[in-house]
Amino acid sequence: MVDGSFAERIEHALREHAARGRTALVGEFGRVSYRDLADRAASAAATIHGWRLPPGSTLGIAAAKNPDAVAAFLGALRAGVCACFLEPRLSLDATTARIEEFGIARVVTGGGDFHVPQHTTQPIASLFPSTPSPHSEPLRWPGDDDHAVMLFTSGSTGRPKAIKLTHANLRCNAEGVLERTGITPDDVLLHIMPVHHTNGVNNQLIAPLLAGATVALVERFDASALESQLARYEPTIVTGVPTMYLRALDHLGPGYRRRRLRFLRCGSAPITPVQQQRIESAFGVPLVLSYGLSEATCTSTMNPPGARRVGSVGTVLNGQSVGIFAPGGAERVGAGEEGEVRIAGPALMEGYVGGEDSPIEDGWLRTGDLGRLDADGYLTITGRIKDVIIRGGENIAPGAIESVLARHSGVAQCAVVGVEHPDLGQVPRAYVVPASASSPPDEAEIRDYLRAELSRPYVPDRVHYLEDLPVNRVGKIDRNVLRELGRNGGGRA
Repeated sequence: MVDGSFAERIEHALREHAARGRTALVGEFGRVSYRDLADRAASAAATIHGWRLPPGSTLGIAAAKNPDAVAAFLGALRAGVCACFLEPRLSLDATTARIEEFGIARVVTGGGDFHVPQHTTQPIASLFPSTPSPHSEPLRWPGDDDHAVMLFTSGSTGRPKAIKLTHANLRCNAEGVLERTGITPDDVLLHIMPVHHTNGVNNQLIAPLLAGATVALVERFDASALESQLARYEPTIVTGVPTMYLRALDHLGPGYRRRRLRFLRCGSAPITPVQQQRIESAFGVPLVLSYGLSEATCTSTMNPPGARRVGSVGTVLNGQSVGIFAPGGAERVGAGEEGEVRIAGPALMEGYVGGEDSPIEDGWLRTGDLGRLDADGYLTITGRIKDVIIRGGENIAPGAIESVLARHSGVAQCAVVGVEHPDLGQVPRAYVVPASASSPPDEAEIRDYLRAELSRPYVPDRVHYLEDLPVNRVGKIDRNVLRELGRNGGGRA
């Protein structure tokens, strides 16, 4: 392990893997060696340094998911500026608002579906001149407290919040993930998530490149193409969100075989035990659930790949702490008791950019998630505090209904939200993607099925059928859309 800054450790790792002749990136563009990636990153760092941006500046990256974008990101880390992968397919007004509000000094562009104001942009190719210009002032190594990455915590709906993570934050997350997953130079990671998402950059670029693994870059997730990508790149690890895997199930052929796949990783959104078992059965490998927030860099708990527990998001990663507290209080609850999940340790952000109220109190990040820790330290997420349905004064967790509903043979996917009721305040309402679109289960049958296992307040007032559950830009179920459907009384997305 290299002493010094985290940026120095990354550069040393790139050069070490280059010396061993390893492949860093593969994709439609071909193969890129660690030597080539290291050289491109060094060129980008020198060019960015030559721009003499003010200290603490943020560089936006609005480019296709390819080697140039990865090298630009690594170059920004080395040059000591804060890198920010911008979100594709946003309107020009939305992107401009983010650039102005959160102080993005310059944007490099190259391919992809981006709408960026021209006066802020620089072609990404300019980071890699054929004849680099010498600079008399050498690059300094960024310190642990220097900002490294800026992330946005919400998509195109609602007002986004921005987080700046330090080099120390990235170090804590990467070391915990590497220790838990055991990634080696023999691994190939299939990168199907967006790079503007914290998992896409922290766990699927930084961690595997430190380890010397190969990253197979896929521009956008396509459920129908996943099987062919598994065959082409023969990954050992795939990381995604539940919706990605569930949508891929219909496209896995009867002759699918696992090849080199060791395990699938899954995070960022809830998944029921039934869904987990369906995915594991189809792919033939364990589905390793993890949990974390952008405000804590990325991942705080993860199942050990060789000792995963169905339904749990695993145990705490090295360097971090997770506690269960009475909601709204300062007291920790006992093992097996439900409460608010809170996170502490060096992975925590300092706060939101622009002075938004911070959810960190007394060194603990209040996640807003409900969960419980068992006696062995395995965490289970049971719901969101804000998603709790208060029916006639009784608190109902949607996850408790979803976990039963998902076991019905006629249900492929499901989600439950609270809708307004004139007498009870709120009642649960279920949205179901049927296993067979031509013969969905009868609504009365679904309600009877739930009534056999749950008490009456937990039985939804209605069951609506959808072709697909609505999702946001990173594949999470968009419960706000379902609540809006509930307010409108309809069952169509």
